[in-house]
Amino acid sequence: MLSRRASLWGRRRAVLAPLALLLGLGQLACSGHEDRVRTALYALDRGARAEAVAALNEEMEVDTADELPALQGDNALLLLDRGNVLLSMDRYKLSARDLGTADKSIDLLDLSRGATDELGKYLFSDDAGPYRAPAHEKLLINTLNMMNYLAQRDLSGARVEARRLVVMQKYLRDHEGETALLGLGSYLAGFAFEKSGQPDEALLHYDDALRHGPYPSLRGPLRALTRGEPRSPRIAAEIEGVEPPPPLAEAGEAELVVVVGFGRVPQKVPQRLPIGLALTLVADDISPTDRARADELAAKGLVTWVNYPTLGRGKGGYTIPTLRIDGRSRPMEQALDVEAQVRAAWKKSEGTIILSAITRTVARIAAGEAAQGATEAAAEDSGPLGLLVGLLTSATLTVLDTPDTRGWSTLPARVAIARTRVRAGTHDIVVGARGEVRRARVSVAAGGWALVPVMVLR
Repeated sequence: MLSRRASLWGRRRAVLAPLALLLGLGQLACSGHEDRVRTALYALDRGARAEAVAALNEEMEVDTADELPALQGDNALLLLDRGNVLLSMDRYKLSARDLGTADKSIDLLDLSRGATDELGKYLFSDDAGPYRAPAHEKLLINTLNMMNYLAQRDLSGARVEARRLVVMQKYLRDHEGETALLGLGSYLAGFAFEKSGQPDEALLHYDDALRHGPYPSLRGPLRALTRGEPRSPRIAAEIEGVEPPPPLAEAGEAELVVVVGFGRVPQKVPQRLPIGLALTLVADDISPTDRARADELAAKGLVTWVNYPTLGRGKGGYTIPTLRIDGRSRPMEQALDVEAQVRAAWKKSEGTIILSAITRTVARIAAGEAAQGATEAAAEDSGPLGLLVGLLTSATLTVLDTPDTRGWSTLPARVAIARTRVRAGTHDIVVGARGEVRRARVSVAAGGWALVPVMVLR
């Protein structure tokens, strides 16, 4: 009797152990990257920027923003998020450090993908391997860091970021066959070289900025920089009919540049896509074998959905922020539509992501069927134990398939810019964006300049 009871208890433990394992894996798999930034983003929605930094610190397992985390897992992405929030808090030195550190780590991960990463992608999940940043994110690291250095009037640091931007643009053009349309980075690079007394280098960057879109605020500065006939048709068209302005120092004036990032880009969120719709979306790319197998499994009712990340709604709209300098309204122009870049990059990769999700689904079900067949006899003798073991492989791979929701979550949806000449002295700046009012006071000498970045990430 005792022996039989021991045998029954052993079987129950054998059943409960794999079940507990599956439940534990399920809880882990439900947590994608979106869960790691949720608390921080909710805090930003309330305008609680310090709380957002604290939430990101907790995720990275550091106590304060003065500390750098261990760059493992997706901490480099969280460091980008913290750097951008610190920029919104005018903590430029720490923000520059965070963005620069994350930049090096993400570049290394991007260039170190191998066969093991691809195996994880197709068997388990898209987020099994290192994060591969889209072009616009890589370029925006350098763009935002230029704002950090220019806000500190550190032209040397700004020029370093400008050169890194050029290197990354060339790499993307030569190796990826693309470059994101980020005219703002070229605008700021041109400004950094102009104020460094390097007009020829400045004109090259300004010309590239104009290639991506019009910037009316550049007309006066371009006219002042240009000697003789412009070599660039874009610059020639921009300054046509513009009278050369008097030198800043002689006029007792200085320049103010205000850059406003507002809203937030769409975040990646998980969802389940019906298998029929998924197969339709990748009809031109999926192999006939995988298509036939997926159709067969769908007909048996063994697969009805695939796990799939998609873009949520963005925050920010198209309203241009308001700017007042010393109580007078000043016009702002849109410098960059980051949300459009995010959606364009997503559209380009969406088919590949769906295809890998279908491939994993087919592999999971096939593995489950094989395991279940191998244990069919055991199931007849041991009740639920054999069935559970038969489903273990399929279920384990299912719960591990977490849609890849990684991305730079605190990027502004849009960026606006204003550039104007003011009298030398102290000036009060008031920016209104997304229901918030931000104030700043800056002092500029005759012939001098100041750049004021404002980030309203809600």
